Amino acid sequence: MDILNGKSEEVISFFSALGKMLDNIQLALKNKASNDNRLLTSKEVCKLLCISPRTLQEWRNTGKIPFIKIGEKVLYKWSEIINIFNR
Repeated sequence: MDILNGKSEEVISFFSALGKMLDNIQLALKNKASNDNRLLTSKEVCKLLCISPRTLQEWRNTGKIPFIKIGEKVLYKWSEIINIFNR
């Protein structure tokens, strides 16, 4: 049985992977605020909520889901979609 120490390849590899994971977590936390302002397309909202495009259109028509219309393009605020999950 080998004894692991700070110079073992396995330990170095483990801490290297752990460091990369922590970097990714920190990046995700920094980006969280920018996600709150992100705009989603209808396709992204359908996928996120697991609904059909027709259901999404019905929700728009009945005011169940808020949206923004820019020209012919319909967009949804990320933060408002997340609020639907929380209801």
